[in-house]
Formats: sequence, C-alpha cells, structure tokens
Amino acid sequence: MQIDFRGKTAVVTGGAMGIGLATARAFATSGASVWIFDIEKEQAEQAAAAIGARSCAVDVTNSDSIEAAFDQAGTPDIVIANAGIALFGGFSNHTNEQWDRTLAINLSGMFRTVKAAAERMKPRRSGAIVLTASTNSYDGAANQAAYNASKAGILGLLHSAANELGPYQIRVNAVCPGLIRTRLTTELYDDNQSLKEYFRQIPLGRGGEPDEVANAILFLASGLANYVTGAALLIDGGQMAAKFGTWTDEKAEFIDGTWRLK
Repeated sequence: MQIDFRGKTAVVTGGAMGIGLATARAFATSGASVWIFDIEKEQAEQAAAAIGARSCAVDVTNSDSIEAAFDQAGTPDIVIANAGIALFGGFSNHTNEQWDRTLAINLSGMFRTVKAAAERMKPRRSGAIVLTASTNSYDGAANQAAYNASKAGILGLLHSAANELGPYQIRVNAVCPGLIRTRLTTELYDDNQSLKEYFRQIPLGRGGEPDEVANAILFLASGLANYVTGAALLIDGGQMAAKFGTWTDEKAEFIDGTWRLK
C-alpha cells in the first residue's frame, strides 16, 4: 500500500544520500513536495533533480542556516531530522574535536532542526516529525563513543519534544535502524567474513536497506500513525531482541550476505 502525501510538504535533512535520500525519494513518489536539506550543496542539488524535489544547502550546527532554509521552504507538514555523521575510534583515542563535532551535528543539530520546525508548525496545530536515532541509542558498540552518546541523546530529545509538542498536535517519533547498507557501512559490507559473524546476531539473518527504513519513516509521518507519538521504532531485523544470537553453522548457511536455514 502506498501512502498518499499529496498536498504535503516534507523536509528531509541529510537527504542527499543513504537513508535520507531513500526517504526523500519515497516521499516524492508518494506525492509530497519534498525539500532536501544537506550540507553537501552539489549532491543535494543532484539528488533533488533526480527525484523532482528541491534542495537547500544547510549546516545543522548553525541555527541561522536552519532558519534560512525553513524560510525558503515554507512551513512544513513533515520534517525528517536525519542529518548525522559517524566518527570511529577507541574510547581512549577519541579526540575532543571528534566528540564535539559528532554531538554538534547528531544531537545539537537535531535539536535545532526540531525547534525550528516546531515553531512553524505550532500555529497550524499539526505536524509530524521523525528523528533518525539508532540501535546504538541503546547499546555501547565499541569504538563509537561519541556516536553512541549522540544517538542515546536523541531519545531524550524525542521524549521531551513529544511531550511538549503534543498539545499542538505535533507528533514526534524516531526510527532506530540497525546495520543498513549505506556509504557509512560500505567497509563492513565488503568484508564477507565480518558480515557473516555480525549477522549471526540478527534473527532475520541479514542487514537492512535504506528503503526499508524509509518505509517505516513514511508510516510514522502519515495519518496511519495519528495516535503514535514519542515512539522509537526499531528497524534492525530483530537484532535488539536476540541476546545470544540466532544463527549457527550447524543449522544454516551464509549465502550472498544472508543467513538461510539448511
């Protein structure tokens, strides 16, 4: 079933690639007027042109940049706060600069985006905001201290925003993707042995695709979720439900990047 977003304006931050681009494309296909906000100006322009959207160069660490972009796009019906980065390094080796930059984009940038969107939505007494969190919001994956902290913080922002914006009929939800095939995960997806071991822990036996996250985002942004706010939806193939892993070589085979029962 395709959700109809005709007559709606949707803004997607970090929309030039990966999950953001898949989400922008899905909204455009469903009839929405789509704006891609991204710091990569040329990539945003190219992505927007490819899907019939519009774009604006935005630095989510800068409130003036965000405000100017929303002024250009107009009052949105839907905002997908997706912009983020991942800088890897051991806990003791994480630099202050890496920490500051990660939280500035992933957490403070999300706060600024939600704040600017909400102030424009309040007079309408309606709106839907979806935040991109992560399974890392819950666990402590090694070598990702800043990323983990930023994604955990998003859940605190989610709960506060859902509580305070609910009276204005503005719904705020989050998606928590697991391992999704994007530019950030290319190195792991190219390592078949590492992938095999990682996917042992996922009941569905595979990683996810950006379109699968986009589908969940569209649901949360749609009228089908009118009574859903403050929710964090896991899109992880069951990974967070599997304490000790699922797949063994005795009962299954790893073929073309997916575990399958023999």
